[in-house]
Amino acid sequence: MVGKIKKLKLRPSARDKRRYFLVRATNEKVEKAILKYIGILGFARSAYLEVRGSGVGSRGYLVGSCLVKSLDEIRAALALDGIKVEKVSGTLKGLKGKA
Repeated sequence: MVGKIKKLKLRPSARDKRRYFLVRATNEKVEKAILKYIGILGFARSAYLEVRGSGVGSRGYLVGSCLVKSLDEIRAALALDGIKVEKVSGTLKGLKGKA
């Protein structure tokens, strides 16, 4: 019989520093805007993710996540495509009041 497998945790200094942002758009539109303005390499460097199951993104809002160092590039790409970033936060809990 095999014992329990212990899941390894990353140290806080080794984790990605991420920011969460709230936009009123679809995921496809956001991804196209990012790819159009910063390209495939920029998209990969930003580590963009759509956040699901957070309970925040409702009523037409989308919660996205990216690395801190590429947040300015993501905001610029979305602004150039006419998508307004409603709020940016370091935690998902910080976005709850807006959505």
